[in-house]
Amino acid sequence: MDGSNQTSLLMDFILLGLSAHPKLEKTLFVLILLMYLVILLGNGILILVTILDSRLHTPMYFFLGNLSFLDICYTTSSVPLILDSFLTPRKTISFSACFGQMFLSFAMGATECVLLGMMAFDRYVAICNPLRYPVVMNKVACRPMAVGSWTAGITNSVIQTLQAVRLPFCGDNVINHFTCEILAVLKLACADISINVISMVVANVIFLGVPVLFIFVSYVFIIATILRIPSGEGRKKAFSTCSAHLTVVVIFYGTILFMYGKPKSKDPLGADKQDLADKLTSLFYGVVTPMLNPIIYSLRNKDVKAAVRNLVSQKHLTE
Repeated sequence: MDGSNQTSLLMDFILLGLSAHPKLEKTLFVLILLMYLVILLGNGILILVTILDSRLHTPMYFFLGNLSFLDICYTTSSVPLILDSFLTPRKTISFSACFGQMFLSFAMGATECVLLGMMAFDRYVAICNPLRYPVVMNKVACRPMAVGSWTAGITNSVIQTLQAVRLPFCGDNVINHFTCEILAVLKLACADISINVISMVVANVIFLGVPVLFIFVSYVFIIATILRIPSGEGRKKAFSTCSAHLTVVVIFYGTILFMYGKPKSKDPLGADKQDLADKLTSLFYGVVTPMLNPIIYSLRNKDVKAAVRNLVSQKHLTE
């Protein structure tokens, strides 16, 4: 039986999600829906103010607008599917829709890793080479950096998704996840997936390892520069310009490290509890970080707060 015939036997996948915990599903539906609405509202407002307020037409806010748009795309690729699975007894998804959702989630995740690295470079130039900042981080440079981040993430997702979709799926069609997460899908393939695993390891090194190393080195230089500032007020002002980005980076990569770095339980009963914990961690990782990003940048940034107040006051004046 060739690969195409084997794949055709599986027209649908079943998303297991939290089928064993129906009461928890109802509670999570309300909670995740509220968080999703906050994500749309918060990131939507950030995008709006970075476009409308001329004071925010700087490289840092240009990248922030891209990050907000990315977070909306990332959550929209998975949250509606998750919410529907909480309400639908038969949690099925078609083969094409499954790989479409996988592609979008993978693309947005890889793009965010690269974009956070670009934002670290922006903060490095602003603090360590402030006199050269207008020259280095101009519009001519920023746009290709943003386009490059999106292109790299989408290209990686195309490669990973095409490698996965070509695999034969002829047996179990139950995905032990809320969404078509690539590792959960690969476990269902009835063929050797070593090429896929190697490809993902290489992608993780490029899109996780390299940006983390780049961000770490950038902040080593940033902190060293801040510590050399003679006045305490100057140090505080310099650190405030990068504290929001650093907080977002710690939450984003810290959650990834927690999800994939913690040891697995060998006890069957403990494994069931860990499976539930892993699913909940993955679920909240997909919505908490995008929800916190606009909150962090709004609470820790006077310019953004002023822009939001101006937007609200202008709305009241037009009414």
